[in-house]
Amino acid sequence: MNKGYLCLVLHTHLPYVRHPEFNDFLEEDWLYEAITETYIPLIEVFEGLVKDGVDFRVTMSLTPTLISMLSDSLLQERYLRHIGKLIELSEHEIERTRFEPEFNALSRMYFKRFKSCRDIFNQYHRNLVSAFKRFQDLGKLEIITCGATHGYFPLMDVAKSSIRAQLRAAVSQYEKVFGRAPRGIWLPECGYNPGDDQFLKDAGLKYFFTDAHGLLHGSPRPKYGVFAPVYCRSSQVACFGRDLESSKQVWSSIEGYPGDYHYREFYRDIGFDLDYEYIKPYISSDGTRINTGIKYYRITGTTGQKQPYMPELARQKAAEHAGNFLFNRQRQAEYLYEILEKKPIIVSPYDTELYGHWWFEGPMWLDFLIRKIYFDQNIIQMTNAVEYLEENPRNQVITPSMSSWGYKGYSEVWLQGTNDWAYRHLHEASWRMDELVKRFPEASGLIRRALNQALRELFLAQSSDWAFIMATGTHVSYALKRTQEHIQRFNKLYEEIKANSVEEPWLKDIEYKDNIFADIDYRIHQ
Repeated sequence: MNKGYLCLVLHTHLPYVRHPEFNDFLEEDWLYEAITETYIPLIEVFEGLVKDGVDFRVTMSLTPTLISMLSDSLLQERYLRHIGKLIELSEHEIERTRFEPEFNALSRMYFKRFKSCRDIFNQYHRNLVSAFKRFQDLGKLEIITCGATHGYFPLMDVAKSSIRAQLRAAVSQYEKVFGRAPRGIWLPECGYNPGDDQFLKDAGLKYFFTDAHGLLHGSPRPKYGVFAPVYCRSSQVACFGRDLESSKQVWSSIEGYPGDYHYREFYRDIGFDLDYEYIKPYISSDGTRINTGIKYYRITGTTGQKQPYMPELARQKAAEHAGNFLFNRQRQAEYLYEILEKKPIIVSPYDTELYGHWWFEGPMWLDFLIRKIYFDQNIIQMTNAVEYLEENPRNQVITPSMSSWGYKGYSEVWLQGTNDWAYRHLHEASWRMDELVKRFPEASGLIRRALNQALRELFLAQSSDWAFIMATGTHVSYALKRTQEHIQRFNKLYEEIKANSVEEPWLKDIEYKDNIFADIDYRIHQ
């Protein structure tokens, strides 16, 4: 007998990084790595499940910035160039390691893998969004949206027009890409502020996810904890809370599966290990060593001494860990069913890039887990928020608590000493955008183009990724540059629009560089 439900949620996001003014740009590799190591492996898993008649349910956010990049012809062409270089490098590696059997077998594995990535990329006409849309159309994948540029809503509370605009732009893009309105949303950084759900309702969204304490600290306390959704008092939008136990099993650096010693070591890559002159053609054009994705070692232990990676042993571990995860969810569901006297829903959300990029065996683990759920038991069933709400339309009404995920769970990652300076500029820009919309309710021609571009620049400056990067201390100079450039461009546009003296060549240049949301209408910011 079915005793409960598992709702797997994959948050799939990258900041908007596109630099047509350069032939090669280091941070664009974030997208190319994610395509090769995460998105295509997941597509392969889903294709295999569909082919074998396995019924499954997975929820996946595709953020508007990521959709825009995956759909961009320039970035698509650059990805083909990127994967072509990896294929060439892996061919060289097959020759270089011909007298090292363990490494040679791995180099052949990577060669086959990279060629498969290129084939699948071309199979979907270079646009992987169409692959995920296919699985949604088949009823297996529930694709949800996010804020337009992943702006962090709790820290936009004094500029509510920007929250509404972020949602309107996201919904509009989703409808154009997927042919229907989105039903749910992943709040950027899982950040919820009481009352924001009214904006979600106005945008036509039916549900969202929050971290566990967002529900548990709600008022009144939820009767079923995080194991049933609630309806927000101010809007009747449904809120689902994260289950801590299932998240910890995968996420924890100490107890989580990805740390098993048989799995591939992320931090040993031939881009850093091999002779500089040999690897130079395949690293950054400025000579900076980077990860190539070719990694020959397993985690082995806590020391720097590493043993060669053994794919079959890793595969066995992935199957074992999938079985362990399922066993724990079954016991959890059975226990909760007895205590709650209703079928619980266990919501397990993860950053999608964990699967494949950080945890090489992650897609394989997911494949094993879904197949085990379908073939080997009947205690727990995969579901998504829509299907659960259709089966369980009556739920408690509460006001969830302000919350986020990340360090301490209350916005500290995005508001601390390294990044707090940005918000006064972002808020001022939001208020200035309100002013422009009121002053030019029906603009046309050059002024309309400038107003639309001003909103693009504001959106790009609001990305929570820049504050996150400043907080974590990686790529800080790039995050600073992006924040400052977008605010400066916005302010220049603001002054030129007010003076009716827009510099058209400069406007054309930044329209080319920052071309997200091609059909944006500045009037959504109100």
